Amino acid sequence: MEYGLFLAKSVTVLVTIALIVALVVSAGHRGKGSDKGHIEVTHLNDKFESVQDALKDAIFDAEDRKQEIKEQQKKEKAEAKARKKAAKKHDDKLPQAKPRVFVLNFDGDIKASAVENLREEISGVLSLASEKDEVVLRLESGGGMVHSYGLASSQLDRIKKKGIPLTVCVDKVAASGGYMMACVADKILAAPFAVMGSIGVVAQLPNFHRLLKKNYVDFELLTAGEHKRTLTMFGENTEKGREKFVEDLEDTHELFKNFVAEHRPVVDVNAVATGDVWFGQRALENQLVDELLTSDEYIHTLAETADVYEVEYVFKKSIHEKLGLAAQGAIDRLLVTWLSRVQNSRFFS
Repeated sequence: MEYGLFLAKSVTVLVTIALIVALVVSAGHRGKGSDKGHIEVTHLNDKFESVQDALKDAIFDAEDRKQEIKEQQKKEKAEAKARKKAAKKHDDKLPQAKPRVFVLNFDGDIKASAVENLREEISGVLSLASEKDEVVLRLESGGGMVHSYGLASSQLDRIKKKGIPLTVCVDKVAASGGYMMACVADKILAAPFAVMGSIGVVAQLPNFHRLLKKNYVDFELLTAGEHKRTLTMFGENTEKGREKFVEDLEDTHELFKNFVAEHRPVVDVNAVATGDVWFGQRALENQLVDELLTSDEYIHTLAETADVYEVEYVFKKSIHEKLGLAAQGAIDRLLVTWLSRVQNSRFFS
């Protein structure tokens, strides 16, 4: 038992030291360009065909399968020859054989951290896409900070300004700031039980003034500007400050409502901007979405007639950077969870 306790303590100490070293090394590499990312593109048509071929190989008779492969190769060769002939008739300019669809992914946290990747992915797509193409965003987010999701929505608006059709697919949730992003799209598709809406604003913070006063602790907050600080965690809050804080919340809510009304005029904003949420079917009835459909079903359907590419901006990191970022991410999540409850900040909810 004594040996077991000693071993457990030793392992704990070693793991702690390793995490600290990883964090220090990661911090040392930050800013040196080691975390620069790059665009990765996956041709989803090939991926879907590979899955289908694997199933056919397992299910179909070997001779039948061999004959099918020969016929498919013959068909592809004929199509390539036809495209080559068509290219010569158009001054050697190769025509686009199929429309193109670019698939992006956004998994939003409270800070909309994924916007850093999204902006790079959109910049890459816009450098090539035309009005004949389509961008599909698979969106999952329960909302978060106002300014963060405002930026994410503005990034999507870049696609609209270029005249490229934008479709947002929601399989689980696009609420609050997530719905703010979704409403920018030309078309919103949602799974039958996806959570939509929550067009509202919330802020909350504790106040320790009475606790400090009880323990004879003075707290001083010095500001320049009447509304530099309205409510605080440690000072004595006033009714005037509280009224100003609520006024700011109402103004943010009004901006949110106007944004939804501008980008999705079919919605009765006054009826849905109550902070309520709706599952897919109810969201369809309130015109928050256009159709009940999963992202998988929609993308597989597109792949039948179009070339579908998944575009992802990724970071390649060394082992020590991954360890450092994993530890830092865990700490950040704990801090964000705590700060979201105590700091004087506004959040979509």
